[in-house]
Amino acid sequence: MSKSGRRPNPLDAEILRLAVPTLAALVAEPLFLIVDTALIGHLGSAPLAGLGIASVILQTAVGLLVFLAYATTPAVARLLGSGDERGAVRAGIDGLWLAAGVGALLLISGLLGASAAVDAFGAREDVTAAATTYLTISLWGLPAMLLVLAATGLMRGLQDTRTPLLIVGVGFAANAVLNAVFIYGFGWGIAGSALGTVVAQWGMALWFVASVVRAARAVGAELRPGFAGVTLAASSGGWLLVRTVSLRAAMLATVLAGSALGVIQLAALNVALAVFSLLAFVLDALAIAGQAMIGHSLGAGDRQRVRLVERRLVRFGLLAGVAIGLIIAALSPVLGFVFTDDAAVREALVPVTLLMAVGVPLAGYVFVLDGVLIGAGDGRYLALAGVIVLLVYLPLLWIGASAGNLLGLWAAFGLGYISARALSLGLRVRGEAWLR
Repeated sequence: MSKSGRRPNPLDAEILRLAVPTLAALVAEPLFLIVDTALIGHLGSAPLAGLGIASVILQTAVGLLVFLAYATTPAVARLLGSGDERGAVRAGIDGLWLAAGVGALLLISGLLGASAAVDAFGAREDVTAAATTYLTISLWGLPAMLLVLAATGLMRGLQDTRTPLLIVGVGFAANAVLNAVFIYGFGWGIAGSALGTVVAQWGMALWFVASVVRAARAVGAELRPGFAGVTLAASSGGWLLVRTVSLRAAMLATVLAGSALGVIQLAALNVALAVFSLLAFVLDALAIAGQAMIGHSLGAGDRQRVRLVERRLVRFGLLAGVAIGLIIAALSPVLGFVFTDDAAVREALVPVTLLMAVGVPLAGYVFVLDGVLIGAGDGRYLALAGVIVLLVYLPLLWIGASAGNLLGLWAAFGLGYISARALSLGLRVRGEAWLR
């Protein structure tokens, strides 16, 4: 019992039990790229620029296919909540088979189109060569990463966030060691970095698959693919893919609008988006906890608990948003020094980060409700709402960009777009249609 005499809410402990390891795993994933960047950076500017091009292509592919985790988590959690542990694991296995199939198709199409994709950036010949080398090798790890996404969704649906954290943590360490050995020990340069990452990714994938096999054997679940299950996973994942595309399109439109404001403003926008992406990890961890808890409660037919979880998650999201906003506001005068030596960029960044701090609590509300509705399997609504919100945002973006400065642009994105998403999600959870 706390000093105030009030008993702690048991839902809070469960949210933190799921969210904290998830946050650590989410933070570990981008560290793969940071390690590659740090090691390749010492090889020269051309390999570093090539890494940037190849990474954009790879991250776009993986980012769009995150539905493999987001569709699997609620499906598994719902079956687990209903008491069907065998069916829960079976649903996760179908998700893995879907990931394997999509990964194979991406690998083949990627190898065929890698050169054309890199050439589209119009970089220098040496940069293009480095990017093509890195991308062509890294594509062999793409199926492994999709298996990792699907298996992570299965583990989270089983309310296990510690196993993914352990595997991702070990994978990150192995990636760092292998890259150092392959790049400098064997002298393989940027090709060594790509190969080291591929080896680490497949090691993670095989570890995850072994964990899934053990879970399947423990409950007597079949390992072979089920056509109906794979089709269902693809269907639910398809709606989440549309949702993700709408989010990516909004970000891309924002960057395109920022490019018209000049180099200084665009540079400051890129820093602001990097900061926003960093804070998104904290809020995403709460959203993923919501996916698991909401799916489990709906599977158990406990609507009252669903509502309680939703309210506690909203509270956590708002509190996290306020805390993050205060930190960003306090750091706004010095935050630019971390990213750039350009005084003009740092000056442009200060008012934008202050405005960002104002909108972060609302972003916390949006992130957790997004997780709640994903957990409820409400992908169709999220997809359609995402498209509508994007259509609302584009004129807001035009108005913001017409102000001729980054502050107007961020007002459109950080306040306008986020507010539109908050309205669409808030109206949905006020009703009963998503409580299926």
